[in-house]
Amino acid sequence: MGTVVSVNISRHKGERKKNVGTCRVTRLGLEGDGHSGEWHRQISLLAQESIRKMVDLGLDVGPGDFAENITTQGLDLISLPVGTKLQLGEEVLLEVTQRGKVCHDRCAIFYQAGDCVMPREGIFARVLAEGEVKVGDKIVVDRERTLKHGKEIRYSHHQR
Repeated sequence: MGTVVSVNISRHKGERKKNVGTCRVTRLGLEGDGHSGEWHRQISLLAQESIRKMVDLGLDVGPGDFAENITTQGLDLISLPVGTKLQLGEEVLLEVTQRGKVCHDRCAIFYQAGDCVMPREGIFARVLAEGEVKVGDKIVVDRERTLKHGKEIRYSHHQR
C-alpha cells in the first residue's frame, strides 16, 4: 500500500505541475490538467523515492517538478505490470497502461531540473472510475481486478 503525497496539475504539457491538494478525476484525467484527454496516458505517477534520488544528486526538485500528476510514497511503481489496477482513496480506480516513456526531445522539465526521472521510473494510467483524489489518500494495488498479463492500451491516433 502507498500514499498520495501530492496531486499536481498544469495547464500545459512539458511544464512543472503545482500541488493542488485535491482534484476531481474525470474519465479523461485530472480536471484542469493539460495531459487529460482520450488516450492511454491520462494520469502520470511518480514515486517520492524517485524524486529523492534526484535530490541526492544535488537537484533542487520536489513533487510536480517532473510533470507527474500524482506523487506517491511507499509503492514501487515501476515494478507494477501494465494492467495493474490502483485504487486511490475511496472512489478513483486507475489501470496502469505504460511504464516509463521515451523522450524524443528534451522537454522543459529536463532543462529546468537538469535531468528527468519520469522516462525511467514514472508510470502512466487511464481512469476506470472517477472521483476525488487528495493528498493523504491511500493507494492500494487492487489484485482482484488486475489481469495476470495486462496489455498496454494503444490509441494510435492519440500517441503522444
